[in-house]
Amino acid sequence: MTFSLIARCARTGQFGAAATTSSLAVGARVHAVAPGLGAVLTQHRTDPRLGPRGLGLLRSGCTAEQTVAALVASTPDHGWRQLAAIDAEGRTAHFHGRHVKREFGAAHGPDVVAIGNILSSDQVPAAMVAGFLADPGLPLAERLVRGLEAGEAAGGEHGEVRSASLLVYGPHDFALVDLRADGHAQPIPALRALWEEYAPLVEAYVVRVLNPDDAIAL
Repeated sequence: MTFSLIARCARTGQFGAAATTSSLAVGARVHAVAPGLGAVLTQHRTDPRLGPRGLGLLRSGCTAEQTVAALVASTPDHGWRQLAAIDAEGRTAHFHGRHVKREFGAAHGPDVVAIGNILSSDQVPAAMVAGFLADPGLPLAERLVRGLEAGEAAGGEHGEVRSASLLVYGPHDFALVDLRADGHAQPIPALRALWEEYAPLVEAYVVRVLNPDDAIAL
């Protein structure tokens, strides 16, 4: 019972992911993102090892399609897995194993892919992509949150969600944004509130890392 999306901002080069699910700590298991490289989703009967493994395949020069194909070929339990990847060029791919429970679906757009399982409708991923693409001038993190919100507005899961997460990398080897709402009755609105509080601080935290003499008190 999960819906999620990964995306690239062609303007800034950032990569990111947002996800929500009916269990705890979706941000610890479902998405893997690397700066300048791409991102991977692994869900349904989630195997969190597949995210870092997928990033390794992207790093070796595989496209998103080749990465997903290699992940499927390398895991004997791929029938239980739902996967997606985006590469450095913004190309996307996905996979649904034969045991993934309905309703499930996937949708692709420029620089974005969304997937979901045990959904209220197989149109939820398409709504997520549309929400993400609606205003390309906004920060990537904002667009990812809007994608989650659009998925929820389209019906979301076949049941209640309990956790939501947002992860964005820029050019550095540390996350620009890494926010999680866990064990919450309304995790997507909670994630929205966290992002709105954190958004004005993003650049200040970058300065703390790169130019600590110029850092301001937060």
